[in-house]
Amino acid sequence: MSRRRRISVVLMTSAVIGSSVAIDVAPLAYADPCTGPAAGLQPPTPVPDDGMPGQAPPIGRRPAGANDKAPLPELGKLPLAILKQVLPQQSAKKKPGWAQELAHPGLPNPPEPGSPNNLQDQQAAAVAPAPPAPAVGPAAEAAVSPSTSVVGWVTGVDTGANTLQKFSISGTDLGIMWDNGDSAGRQVLMAFGDTYGYCGMRSQQWRYNTLLRTQDKSLSRGLAVAEGSTSNPYAGSPQSRPGYSKQIIPPIKWAAQERGIIPTAAISVGRTQYMNYMSIKSWDSAGEWTTNYSATAVSNDNGQNWKTFPQSIRPASPDAISQVPFTPGNENFQQAAYVKGNDGYIYIFGTPSGRSGSGFVSRALPGNLPDAAKHEFWNTDRGSWVPGDPNAATPILSGPVGEMSAQYNTYLKKYLVMYGDKQGDVLLSTSPAPQGPWSPPQVIVTESQMPGGPYAPYLHPWTTGKELYFNLSLWSAYNVMLMRTTLP
Repeated sequence: MSRRRRISVVLMTSAVIGSSVAIDVAPLAYADPCTGPAAGLQPPTPVPDDGMPGQAPPIGRRPAGANDKAPLPELGKLPLAILKQVLPQQSAKKKPGWAQELAHPGLPNPPEPGSPNNLQDQQAAAVAPAPPAPAVGPAAEAAVSPSTSVVGWVTGVDTGANTLQKFSISGTDLGIMWDNGDSAGRQVLMAFGDTYGYCGMRSQQWRYNTLLRTQDKSLSRGLAVAEGSTSNPYAGSPQSRPGYSKQIIPPIKWAAQERGIIPTAAISVGRTQYMNYMSIKSWDSAGEWTTNYSATAVSNDNGQNWKTFPQSIRPASPDAISQVPFTPGNENFQQAAYVKGNDGYIYIFGTPSGRSGSGFVSRALPGNLPDAAKHEFWNTDRGSWVPGDPNAATPILSGPVGEMSAQYNTYLKKYLVMYGDKQGDVLLSTSPAPQGPWSPPQVIVTESQMPGGPYAPYLHPWTTGKELYFNLSLWSAYNVMLMRTTLP
């Protein structure tokens, strides 16, 4: 964060006649890091310029309501009480019932994942038909969470994260988190999207994606990441040279026009890492982008190196790529969120390109995860899973649904998804089963609380109880924050 002098701003509205509310405003942010404090920065020692020149910020990631010059948020609790006074029209839009909706969904709770008492029960659960879910109706008005706070910055220049010095990362987004499944070297891996480095370089050290690793359990103090390495697969980041985090997913070069290779979800099966990513054809207007295809990459060395499974490639349209035929319905699975079910399956939530679409769900046995033809798709009308036909999938979450993450929450004893909408709100919904029915969304961060444009909430896999930690991107800073919210 820049060390500029803080400014105290006084706001007055008719709702607080005769009084005023002072808000301590942080320094201004910059949606493009290379026009802010990092502009012109050169590496401390001469290095090759091996980034990709000519890249522009991924404008499609910008929430529609973002203020590119908004002050950066202060660490600590988001100013909900202040906002209710100075922005009464915002809170008036939201219905009460945050606690009631989560505590009383009107359906029995499922067993916790892994709760069957023996292998026979687990095998029976894997083939048992799932209960039908009702059709998805219009999105309900959402309630506001009173207990979300900013813990600290995960990436950035002069933010305490030191990612420029350690990894040549001055700006990036996403920070998808998952457990690596390695009992001997347990870590949380974090995958990031388009990444800036030292902006004084001709290419600005642009990379389509990068990865960090952490084993920090003291999340209330922030998220610590160790130094990276070119060879150690448990170091803080895979690097191509000391101090430079490499692009982890190599392009397969099947698309005629490609503007990004962006991770959307990841999960471990044993010690093997699987990552869903999307190939960007174009960044369009705010909250909108077009994909060529989505695919699954695999790593057998804790995220150090990745390869794409050809059987996993899902073209987004008939003319997207020539190497794989388009299958109708795959356009709804361009972005993903993974969660392990209590029945032996991995559930894959899918959304189309951008943030305007609805949410869908498929499932696969762990060994079939990278083979798209072996997935099963939930059809609400039939009340059953349909094998091999993505066009049979029907919405389980009404749009707009943006970037999403999912978990089974041991406190609520329900499945939980967190996602953003097109405007810049962050929402949370729960369900007794991955296919629904899903509760009305609860707002845990509003675009008014963070006018710089929050997006892409990604849950920390080690917090599945009452207190949740998650990464959240902020467009105006083009960097990632660690957030905390407490469930009622």
